Amino acid sequence: MPKAEAVRAIQEWRDLVSGPRGTLAESRQHAEDFFAKYSAPPELKVEHAEVGGIPGDWLTMPGADAKRVVLYIHGGAFVLGSPRGYRSMCARLAKATRARIFAVDYRLAPEFPFPAAIQDAAGAYRGIVKQGVAPSSIVIAGDSAGGNLTVATLLSLRESEVPLPAAGVCISPWVDLECAGETMKTKANVDPLCEHDSMLLEAGLYLNGHTARDPLASPIHADLHGLPPLLIQVGTEETLLDDSTRLAKRAEEAGVPVTLEIFEGMPHVWHVFADYLPEAQQAIEKIGEFVIGKTARASTTAG
Repeated sequence: MPKAEAVRAIQEWRDLVSGPRGTLAESRQHAEDFFAKYSAPPELKVEHAEVGGIPGDWLTMPGADAKRVVLYIHGGAFVLGSPRGYRSMCARLAKATRARIFAVDYRLAPEFPFPAAIQDAAGAYRGIVKQGVAPSSIVIAGDSAGGNLTVATLLSLRESEVPLPAAGVCISPWVDLECAGETMKTKANVDPLCEHDSMLLEAGLYLNGHTARDPLASPIHADLHGLPPLLIQVGTEETLLDDSTRLAKRAEEAGVPVTLEIFEGMPHVWHVFADYLPEAQQAIEKIGEFVIGKTARASTTAG
């Protein structure tokens, strides 16, 4: 079970999300203020850059393999969040994966609706490859809406016949924008972070009238054949639990190697609370093992 500090942090985040909703600008600022409390370690090197014309942050920890890159797509229901807010979590991911991380600052809805975020993530991936990083040494990862965008970006790259990365990592992915999973109901009392009606509202801002059943909008409807190996992590206390289990089933049906890890008692994107929560660091370490395992051969060969 979460430590007392983690329980308080999770409750604060829940209160923020489920409390009175101001303007979108206020919601964005509240999210930034919340994540700002989780400071990145001083040894984290942060470099602002444009890769493939897409802005973002290069995040590097000591001991990183320069040939290994994780393209990270942050969460935030497609309408909020930023690379800055994810520096603490991404620093831990960078250390665990021994990779450089490019946290992409993709365009947010509703100002830039579907498929702008996918275009930005795919553009950043192409830019990383153009910098000389082998696709076999790149992993695309993301949480929540970023988990959706991880799969959607892989699908977009596949359809464009771009060489795909070594793997994809989906943390608590939101891959059904119709919010039709059974756990949207059965877990509603334990997961106010991802509440059905508010998520449909946010999905509407992203879709801007586009159908939620488009495979690029809701990858749960996609034919996933040809995608690289996937790691999916989700907690048992998430309304999005069924999104993960259904995504894993779709991947298996398409012949995609998939690893589904379900963490008992964990809330949505519990990785954020690694300062307090041992299970969060354990999940991050598992991501590190997965990423290194899928890219080790490429990095060794390149070196």
